[in-house]
Amino acid sequence: MNKFDRDIEILSAKLNMDTNKEAQKKLDILKNKLIKMHEENVVKINHSVMELVCAKHLVLKGYDVDIERPVDGLVCDLYGVKGLGSHIVEIETGFIPPSHALDPANYRKSRIASKIIRYGNHSEKFALGVPPYYLLQIPDILVKPPRARTKEDLNYLKTLCDLYYKNPPVSFDEIRNARIHTIYIIDVDGISVREIDPVTYIEKRSAFSSVT
Repeated sequence: MNKFDRDIEILSAKLNMDTNKEAQKKLDILKNKLIKMHEENVVKINHSVMELVCAKHLVLKGYDVDIERPVDGLVCDLYGVKGLGSHIVEIETGFIPPSHALDPANYRKSRIASKIIRYGNHSEKFALGVPPYYLLQIPDILVKPPRARTKEDLNYLKTLCDLYYKNPPVSFDEIRNARIHTIYIIDVDGISVREIDPVTYIEKRSAFSSVT
């Protein structure tokens, strides 16, 4: 057994310790999908374990969950359905490519804005999932209601996203209507997930970071 498979199996056993058989079956399907995708060199371990921990949280909340699911030309990390409502979660580990070693804050801010704008228009509820040791650089504009965003706000976000993500470029309609509803703090060590609303997250983040 390779290290990826071993780590996923260890995590899966921990996730299943306090769940019923129905939830275990759903999580095993997701685990097996990740193992297969790793064989195809599509997924990495740090990202995958966060997906599984978050998936358990959603399953226990009554969602039917899929991992690495195509949606309208995108591939989302977690896609949940409950009743008539859909929920997309994008996992962010905080990784900085070596090519952006000299502009890490701007790169991450652009990446997060692009994620919210691209994915936040494709489900009734959108969330970002992060480890407890990483502070998301969410632009304040994106936690405003869409009707409160000014033309200057839209131009700023368009410029920010186009710095690094122009394939394809985000549209003004996407920027105007995108919303983030929840942030999941995913603790892999403790096998737990904590939800926090974006406004509260930004308020708490300001105590640790000067980036707004």
